[in-house]
Amino acid sequence: MEDAVSQLLENREDISQYGIARFFTEYFNSVRQGTHILFREFSFVQATPHNRASFLRTFWRCFRTVGKNGDLLTAQEYHCLLQLLCPDFPMELTQKAARIVLMDDAMDCLMSFSDFLFAFQIQFYYSEFLESVAAIYQDLLAGKNPNTVIVPTSSSGQHRQRQPPSDCSPLDGVEASLFYQCLESLCDRSKYSCPPSALVKEMLSSAQRLTFYGFLMALAKDQGINRALGALPDKGDLFVDPAMDHELEKLVAQVSGLSVSGPTSSSGDAANLPVRNSPRMNCPWKPLHHRRKMDAESEGSNEETDSSEN
Repeated sequence: MEDAVSQLLENREDISQYGIARFFTEYFNSVRQGTHILFREFSFVQATPHNRASFLRTFWRCFRTVGKNGDLLTAQEYHCLLQLLCPDFPMELTQKAARIVLMDDAMDCLMSFSDFLFAFQIQFYYSEFLESVAAIYQDLLAGKNPNTVIVPTSSSGQHRQRQPPSDCSPLDGVEASLFYQCLESLCDRSKYSCPPSALVKEMLSSAQRLTFYGFLMALAKDQGINRALGALPDKGDLFVDPAMDHELEKLVAQVSGLSVSGPTSSSGDAANLPVRNSPRMNCPWKPLHHRRKMDAESEGSNEETDSSEN
């Protein structure tokens, strides 16, 4: 509501042309559909659990063809895709998600879309929870009993760097049962999103010891936690999206209908070709300040855009 009112006041001259009621209708329809986070600043995208889930779902729907085609990308390339939806998305979060998959600092390694997506989901949605888990893990590794749980504030966009130990021997890691007790206490006192403690307990029940990144990988692969979060489908259905496929088929049909498949006749009688009126696709609501910025840019010169816009 604060964001809706803020945008209403910021763009009241434009909104006055079609009415406040229509503005609020379009705004809250976009919130319900999850498209309200498109092209917004990172502080807004991460502001609420609904926004985070909407961003995850939008990222999956927009780029699932990457996985469908079997393409493998680096962390930097996945970050570029994230920035297409959120221009100021921090590279730090992308790197942390990549480390869950790669288990080391080899940031130039290739990753499948599904591996990165599920790791990114855990890192992005449970960001504050994982920062506290990292602190608990460090205390347990040092032989301390973490009675005081450190919970980051929502403004901590610049999270402190993790310093997990290197997995250099089978003895590395902490006792799983003690680790779970600390996590259960954390989930009880944290005001931020945490994975269901019952699912975490079930996940850790078969392990005696575990490492920090082993725990993160287990979270990313657990389909029960994925279903509880509710943003993404099961891994087996990751590349199935009938609604989006239907829209794409309609778009392809429109483009195919506008193209001239046969060669031009020798008489050059192209003027006799029937004219098709292409139906326009309904576009999701976009922030007015974003549209105004785009309009202002389109009125400028035709010179190439500065590379800093990328």
